[in-house]
Amino acid sequence: MLDWAQLRVFVGAAELGSLSAAGRALGLSQPTVGRHIQALEADLGVRLFQRRPHGLELTETGAELLEHGQMMARAADQLALSAAGRADALAGTVRVTASAFVATFTLPDMIADLRVQYPEIEIELVASDATENLLQREADIAVRMYRPEQVDVITRKVGDLGIGVYAATAYLDRKGVPRTIDDLLAHDIVGYDRSDQIIRGFRAAGATADRHFFAVRCDDQVAYWRLVVAGAGIGFSQVRVGDAEPKVARVLPAFAIPSLPVWLTAHAGLRTNPRVRRVYDFLGERLGAALRDSL
Repeated sequence: MLDWAQLRVFVGAAELGSLSAAGRALGLSQPTVGRHIQALEADLGVRLFQRRPHGLELTETGAELLEHGQMMARAADQLALSAAGRADALAGTVRVTASAFVATFTLPDMIADLRVQYPEIEIELVASDATENLLQREADIAVRMYRPEQVDVITRKVGDLGIGVYAATAYLDRKGVPRTIDDLLAHDIVGYDRSDQIIRGFRAAGATADRHFFAVRCDDQVAYWRLVVAGAGIGFSQVRVGDAEPKVARVLPAFAIPSLPVWLTAHAGLRTNPRVRRVYDFLGERLGAALRDSL
């Protein structure tokens, strides 16, 4: 009889490429991960990995066995989801994931209100710009700015997120208020570092731009917004967040910036789980109302 815990560690280490990464993903220490793999190799009588300076490399046998391990992992995930979807208790935990910006500026008030209405439901909020896997229960509900393509999910578009141009009033007092796109090009712009999203937006508007066009660059959305609020330059923000910040003013309100669609998603196996359904419907209603007000 194979130990499922050992197989789970084997799959995690193979997919992530190192003991430490598998340990972080599975909530185990690196030595524990190593012991599980050694025990599994001893039970099977084969070598699964070659240890390399850069991490782990599957042996030929390990690569052949990985597919079977992944099939078992998917079956275990489906079993857990099926059981969770049939839980009939309202009390319990619901794990919600959203981008760092949405988790910081949009969801806290909604979750506070939800806790007042449903105090028996515990909420875990995952502020992450990574795509959590709903199948593997990394999250029960996800708020995303794109329509999920993963199979076996339920999803609904709750609205569109308005985007505007903002600058700190202190910055505008110092540098002046841009009235046209040409004026904007003469200002300090806060942009992204690795992402080219803003560059593509400027090029679509007919302006030549590269990463050196930005006086300050930052890919973290929360830190990016704090740079704008601090007066580092003109930047972009969700309208409902920008309009609520007293230290900034909106500029060029007629400048057309495409809005972002917002989708609320949960795994289809959880559609019959009352607490997940309650949180899903609550967030759908509140996000929809907030987004209508932001356009």
